[in-house]
Amino acid sequence: MPAERSCPAPLFMVVDGPAIFDTGEAAWLMERIRPFRTIVAGVMARTAAEESDLPVHYDGSPPSRIIRSLPGPVFLANLGKTPASGRIFGEIVSSHLGDRGLVQVECSDASVLVWGNGDRALAGRLAEMTGYHVESCPIPLPAENGVRTIRGCIAGEPVYVNGIIIGHATEDMVVLRQTPSGISPVSGLLAKPHGMEKLSRRTPPEISAAWCKSGPIRSVSPSTAERQATFGRIDVIDHCGHELYNRIGPDCCGVLAIGDDTTAVCGHICAHRGIPVLGIIDGDRDAIVPASFAAGSVVLEVCDGRDDDLGAEVARLVPEGPVDWGRWICTVLSAFENRVRIAADLREDAHDAVR
Repeated sequence: MPAERSCPAPLFMVVDGPAIFDTGEAAWLMERIRPFRTIVAGVMARTAAEESDLPVHYDGSPPSRIIRSLPGPVFLANLGKTPASGRIFGEIVSSHLGDRGLVQVECSDASVLVWGNGDRALAGRLAEMTGYHVESCPIPLPAENGVRTIRGCIAGEPVYVNGIIIGHATEDMVVLRQTPSGISPVSGLLAKPHGMEKLSRRTPPEISAAWCKSGPIRSVSPSTAERQATFGRIDVIDHCGHELYNRIGPDCCGVLAIGDDTTAVCGHICAHRGIPVLGIIDGDRDAIVPASFAAGSVVLEVCDGRDDDLGAEVARLVPEGPVDWGRWICTVLSAFENRVRIAADLREDAHDAVR
């Protein structure tokens, strides 16, 4: 009687970042490797993945947490800004996986990286399927307690902690240190006082577990869907655009976005969903993502003061229940017409707007 053949364990692919979808590399990998399931981490990665129309699953958790939760063989797929930044990202993810190790498919230089105790047999299979070369990487050294280093930066690009821009890189490496009130820059960062203030107003982050990165979060414009509901609930996103997908639901008719970069991120994502945005800005945008907005959107720039303060006032006008988006926008314009200027107006009756 012939021996029974065991079925291979299902293979999982975890993807973070929009570039791998925007360039078509994710689609190519899925065609070559045919993973059992592809899980997408990250806000802009989700937007790019939805636009690519690939059969993927979404999870807002960090890649390392997703990898730890999966039962079978798993690899991380990535397209770094450069091969060096791709390796830095892999090292960061690997450092959170302990003795498990990591297999990373890095598309920037066609490599399969084996971090620490990563599955070498899996790496060999992936190399055969892709034509990539296998490279062994050392186990990352533990970071100094209370210190976080963000490597692979490009001078001038924004630096984020938990989705908030805290300044701009001045070197290829930014060093941050934990303090009793939050974090403080040690080197490599031209701090943005407003950003540092916003971060300190929230629960002080644990620097070793904080989400840190640098550079624009997406470089291509989103696809724009047709306008969705004009009546429903309004969601308020205050300087936390990275939380948008956890907030918007099927009953959302519009988003109030407070902050320049929050407005850009919300506009970018909501354009893809056909959801209008009312953005409150004060002109300190860092151009982290191409601006795009769905029909019905309006962007208001504060004439005097900061977007935080006026945004809080506008937020108090958001009703708890359903509302007609167009009428609510008119209410806001009437209430604040002497304190704002209209920076963008995508309403059909924009010629009737207060200016």
